[in-house]
Amino acid sequence: MPSPFPGMDPYLEGEEWSSVHAALSVEIARQLAPKLRPRYIARTELRFAAQGSDAYPDVGLAVREAPVAYRAGSPPPLELTTFVPESATEYTVEIRTAAGRQLVTSIEVLSPANKRGEGYRAYLDKRERLLRSAVHLVEIDLLREGKRLPTIEPLPDAPYFVFLSRAERRPKVQVWAIALRDVLPIIPIPLLPGDADSQLNLQAALTSVYDALGYDLSIDYRQPPEPPLSEADAAWAASVLQQVGLSA
Repeated sequence: MPSPFPGMDPYLEGEEWSSVHAALSVEIARQLAPKLRPRYIARTELRFAAQGSDAYPDVGLAVREAPVAYRAGSPPPLELTTFVPESATEYTVEIRTAAGRQLVTSIEVLSPANKRGEGYRAYLDKRERLLRSAVHLVEIDLLREGKRLPTIEPLPDAPYFVFLSRAERRPKVQVWAIALRDVLPIIPIPLLPGDADSQLNLQAALTSVYDALGYDLSIDYRQPPEPPLSEADAAWAASVLQQVGLSA
């Protein structure tokens, strides 16, 4: 069964997102690969990112399993709980030349770790390195929660975004502001000078992932999505779900 929504499915932003993130990255590479032959290749690259918030947990005493003897007059050390940042598995899609493996375009599907706390700062560091290079950068933000990517001009009021930074046009960035009701766009993927853009059908990639992995079997559309929708979007989503018999 296909997703009941015409564009991004807000129910995918919850507990299924880590699966969606991995599968969508692979599907983007799979969709682009035949269009890039024979000069370019598309590859997914795995990395681990910090996944922590700006707030640290409370520090408390830990219970020792057994008493420990200490020399007379020497106070025993305290056993406290330290903060250990969690890590999240993430994928980047890289377009490289087949000969020489030169990185041409980086495609980032943003995750929650990219949009909060230490992960946000680490992602901005990586992003800055790419923006100072000759590599094109495509950033796909299908998450409503978290910090948005920085721009000098304010972003439109929209739940989802795609950003395209062409190396030769920086600091200008093309921005697709995507409403919940919108079909996801076809995104031009720039290559080396003299070569025409490739095309990424983002909606086709997401639809393929949804159908192949059967997210309709694991999502309860009778409950509100996480994070919650705005009042207007929630009313519209309820009408969509009612039309296909998925409402409460």
